Amino acid sequence: MWRDFPIFEAKTVRQFGPGDIVFRSESEVTQVFLVCKGHTALVRPLASGQQAVLQRASSGHIIAEASVYARRYHCDCIAVEPSELASMPRESFLDALRSNQPLSEAWASYLAHGVQQARMRAEVRSLKTVAERLDAWMAEYGNLPQRGKWQGLADELSVSREALYRELARRRIS
Repeated sequence: MWRDFPIFEAKTVRQFGPGDIVFRSESEVTQVFLVCKGHTALVRPLASGQQAVLQRASSGHIIAEASVYARRYHCDCIAVEPSELASMPRESFLDALRSNQPLSEAWASYLAHGVQQARMRAEVRSLKTVAERLDAWMAEYGNLPQRGKWQGLADELSVSREALYRELARRRIS
């Protein structure tokens, strides 16, 4: 995780409350953000009025890492809970990668891990039933999150909160 690298030391740190917008889709990428505390989500609105959660980033993770190589963001970033984010100019981040091979290799590893996680999420979402999705998620990540975090799990599984709660109730009964 990126909190282990000093690149973000002494950078700008901002506080965000639940629901606060960090950046909007189509805005220019000028900063790279590291979650120091809290939790953020990248979301894209769907035609149905729902939102697709594309990434969840918690402490030690870079938000929208692919945007480092884009001119504009392709989704919104919202603070899910009280969050503290460090930021640095995108160009300074890229300059640091160009001049520091160990940092560049760590970044490549971080991006590769992100691809693996995205593939896992796609695999889970391709399963037909809530039970199959939940089983696959638990096989990969272990125990369920705390009860107050189940809405986030439902979003990650691409199922309704009610469908997830029904499945969890069914498992308690059997």
